[in-house]
Amino acid sequence: MSTPIFLKRLEILLGQDVITLLGVTRVAVFGVGGVGSWCVEALARNGVGDLTLIDADVVCETNINRQLQATHATVGASKVELLSRRIREINPGAKVDAKQVVYNRSIRDELELGSFDYVVDAIDSLGNKVDLMESALIADTVLFSSLGASRKLDPARVKTGSFWEVTGCPLGKQLRKRLRNRGIQKEFKCVYSDENLRPYAKEETLINGSSVQVTAVFGMFLASLVVNNVKAIT
Repeated sequence: MSTPIFLKRLEILLGQDVITLLGVTRVAVFGVGGVGSWCVEALARNGVGDLTLIDADVVCETNINRQLQATHATVGASKVELLSRRIREINPGAKVDAKQVVYNRSIRDELELGSFDYVVDAIDSLGNKVDLMESALIADTVLFSSLGASRKLDPARVKTGSFWEVTGCPLGKQLRKRLRNRGIQKEFKCVYSDENLRPYAKEETLINGSSVQVTAVFGMFLASLVVNNVKAIT
């Protein structure tokens, strides 16, 4: 099978066999916000041919500072539907399944996590994040997870590594404790930052601040984990 023209420069870098395998690779991305949207963009531009996007949210104005599909013109629109259309404009041959739902235990079996080559976790909700991690690892699919990207300003501090060896990330600490309590200790890779800015004063905000130069790097790192893993097994 010949390589699509839009992937010719990538073919020079990776080789035709890798491009062919990326074209049939199935990836599920859970959460398409500040991190996940950029991951989806990079996967599409790397020729990943089968993408499932899971996120219940619609675009709001507070998303515009960091989410790929968020503009003033898209406020109120489904995040997964917007990204689905964008993927098809980048790679018309891609198969895209946009699911505007919240991931939780009630839809876990319906999604058949074991049918995916890769599960990318960019979920914010702690409880659902732990459940997705556990379920993906039990299903024996390859899991890549994003840890905390909020309250970070320095993209140079973003890195990848073993989930169990992450330091300097409070979210990672909480997640490790919960997974160990469930008897889960299987190895997988994550994206994280060890940067910790000063705590907010109580009166400042009830949510964490975040910036695109960090969240986008998290997303690109997640996509690179997928592409590099495909290259390694080719």
